[in-house]
Amino acid sequence: MQDDEQKKKPKADMDGKDAEVRLFEGTAAKSINKKEKKGRLAIWIDEDDLEYETKLKTLQVELMKLQLHIKAGGMRVLVIFEGRDAAGKGGTIKRITEFLNPRTTRVVALSKPSDIEVTQWYFQRYVSHLPAAGELVLFDRSWYNRAMVEPVMGFCSDEQHKRFLKDVPLFEQMLVKDGIILFKFYFSVSKEEQARRFDARKTDLLKQYKLSPVDSLAQQHWDQYSVKKFQMLNESNRSISPWMIIRSDNKKKARLNCIKHLLANMDYPEKIAAEHLKTDPEVVISGIDEIQHMEEHLFKPGLLRG
Repeated sequence: MQDDEQKKKPKADMDGKDAEVRLFEGTAAKSINKKEKKGRLAIWIDEDDLEYETKLKTLQVELMKLQLHIKAGGMRVLVIFEGRDAAGKGGTIKRITEFLNPRTTRVVALSKPSDIEVTQWYFQRYVSHLPAAGELVLFDRSWYNRAMVEPVMGFCSDEQHKRFLKDVPLFEQMLVKDGIILFKFYFSVSKEEQARRFDARKTDLLKQYKLSPVDSLAQQHWDQYSVKKFQMLNESNRSISPWMIIRSDNKKKARLNCIKHLLANMDYPEKIAAEHLKTDPEVVISGIDEIQHMEEHLFKPGLLRG
């Protein structure tokens, strides 16, 4: 019994006492060849963590090459991240931008509209954040708030929702035809995994900033979100601005595969071999395939993926 108790991992209390010590991501890769030394403790590292960190570092080097190419060529690249709460959007964005020059890379995560913004054209507050020449801009949620969160939570009318679905393909067509390179990722998490991540936010001091009043309603309104997701994909998945779905129950696989897709679809000097950027078909799914899946299971909510 005592051995079992000793094996349990301590949880952090509100004062931070007895908190589980975590190693920063990258520790495994940096420490694998280090030798015994005074003041240095030996630690056990999961082989999976080492493999993940090694692959991530390789991809982050490629992202640095891509950023230099974007700047040199005056390109404008926009990457949209959408998905349910706790789907892994922010964690992926963090890994993409970790070693990029912040002068030409921006992350846009807008709060709720101000009293003035709610009176403006819906897309207006997003336009000022679009990339200029040489910039890579990542939207942590975007104008697609009006496709899912707003209608489900009652933050917009049915008429506003319908108008948005008609307008968004035209808006994105204008962006692409004007020269913006657009990527749209939807992170798909299961209901069970979302619940686990919400619970983790409640007990982990380092994750509590992510807690939101909307979190408690996300599970309750799961089926409504699924319906709005289907409508969003059906109306806004176009050949000129397609969606890519990222299955994100496994965060590490989701991050690696999202970055691979981004790199594989951009040309830049000294790019690594294509075989290193091949994505897992179980993780990266086209918008068309996701729509087909949802059409087949729309009346069986339990079979719908998040």
